[in-house]
Amino acid sequence: MRFLLRAISLLALIVAVISAVVDTIRSVAASEVVITPLGAAWYSMSPDTLNLTQAVIQRNLHPYIWDPVVQWILLQPTWAVFVVLALLLYLIAWRKPRPAGRFAAR
Repeated sequence: MRFLLRAISLLALIVAVISAVVDTIRSVAASEVVITPLGAAWYSMSPDTLNLTQAVIQRNLHPYIWDPVVQWILLQPTWAVFVVLALLLYLIAWRKPRPAGRFAAR
């Protein structure tokens, strides 16, 4: 299980780096700071899944989860959301290293 969480964490970190590089390239090309929100990136990749996710959350969980919580997350920069996700998954999978040797301090 730990390996799977670390692998997903690595993938989230890769997506974060790629989206940060894309934002940097767009910022240099436009000569101004360009930050792509997660919602805009998701909508440009797959608008159907974004609409499906909204419908599932509003119908099955609670409508108030979509409006203040998920919409706030969708307005954040893509790279920041994936960095936080990668960090959280890595921390969940992290295990304190065992002491080395027989007489190591505990």
